[in-house]
Amino acid sequence: MPRTIWSGAISFGLVTVPIHVVSATEDHSIHFHRVHLEDMARVRTRKVCELEDREVSPDEIGKGYQLTKDQIVPISDEELRDLPLPTAKAIEIVAFMPQASIDPLRVADGYYLAPDGQVAGKPYKLLRQALERSSRVAVARYAWSGRERLGLLRVRGEAIVLHAMRWPDEIRDPSELLPPPVELSDEELDGALALMDTMSRDDLDAPEFRDTYTEAVAELIEAKREHREPPTAPEPAEESGQLVDLMAALQESVSKAKASRGDDGGHADVHEMPTGRAAKKAPARKTTPKKATRKPRKSA
Repeated sequence: MPRTIWSGAISFGLVTVPIHVVSATEDHSIHFHRVHLEDMARVRTRKVCELEDREVSPDEIGKGYQLTKDQIVPISDEELRDLPLPTAKAIEIVAFMPQASIDPLRVADGYYLAPDGQVAGKPYKLLRQALERSSRVAVARYAWSGRERLGLLRVRGEAIVLHAMRWPDEIRDPSELLPPPVELSDEELDGALALMDTMSRDDLDAPEFRDTYTEAVAELIEAKREHREPPTAPEPAEESGQLVDLMAALQESVSKAKASRGDDGGHADVHEMPTGRAAKKAPARKTTPKKATRKPRKSA
């Protein structure tokens, strides 16, 4: 059973659902210690008081807010816990809305909300089924770790999941990052759609959705343990320095994507690559015409 991170209740109008919060994810990354390379001894961080120049124990450490260069106001965990906030002990639902209307950039880590005790079973199921039947998510406010936050509640299977959300002013404006205005042809857009169809998946269970970095680190550790040379990375292809022909790149990408999936071209409903201006440079060949599932638009 995962460790409980926080206990409280979901406030849904006058309905209260006692819950406890557990992490919905696990970290399978490989972690390293800091070591002294000369003798491989552990290197640890010590907390030292700047005035007394001595290491202090955890029970001597607290929080403080620096008002000026010479003035720090101490703030205790008890004072933060007892702030006069309605969200200090509850996840207070304030609105319901379609999930598609929420910018995914605002959605952060996820946590499972588990009903706390038998009395919570019925209101928990009521909220879960209401969210599921309405095809909506709930937006809530709650206070954790010294600050009030926005949260998103959604259904995952038989459970309710809480996602932390960023406040609107925490999202940067991307306008300054956008490229200069460019023109795209119909053939280029059709080529991109053909590539998207070839690369479409129904789930994330395919072999390409695995953590190859962690696998490579594990192999590196095993090779060093056995005193053998670790695998080497392939040499990157040299760039020609020439401008990329976008249509040629799209066509080659579609071919490679089909080859990697063993696609014989006969079972997938995909966009055919356009045969407009970009294809006129190729020599004509006599072939049996294939029926396209989507006719390319003619550009002006």
